[in-house]
Amino acid sequence: MRVLLVQHNEGMSDLWAAHLKRQGVDVVQASSQAQAVEYLRLNEIDALVLDVVLPDGSAIAISDYATYRQPDIPIVAVTSGSFFSDGSIFELIPNACSLMRTPLRPDDLAAVLDHYTPSTVTAVKTA
Repeated sequence: MRVLLVQHNEGMSDLWAAHLKRQGVDVVQASSQAQAVEYLRLNEIDALVLDVVLPDGSAIAISDYATYRQPDIPIVAVTSGSFFSDGSIFELIPNACSLMRTPLRPDDLAAVLDHYTPSTVTAVKTA
């Protein structure tokens, strides 16, 4: 599974990425809209973890571009604020499958990604 993690807090991003990598997830980190869109322009991902409040760019623009490139991409929105507690994030980001409050435990993030990301089954050919 390849996950694009868009989080401007480098410490939090590194913590989440390290935990996900230990779980076997291929994690790509971005800290801005420009970095995220550039990666999405050239690559496909299985899920997007997106901080909804970015100081450098727009999370909505990133989610729009991600769903334009991959219409069924699951998006896990994360925020430290309570602004979206009314569920409006699901109207703004139609592919949002979850809204998680930070700080959050890395294993909770891994569990949500595991739940919303289809498993990839590799057929093994026997002789």
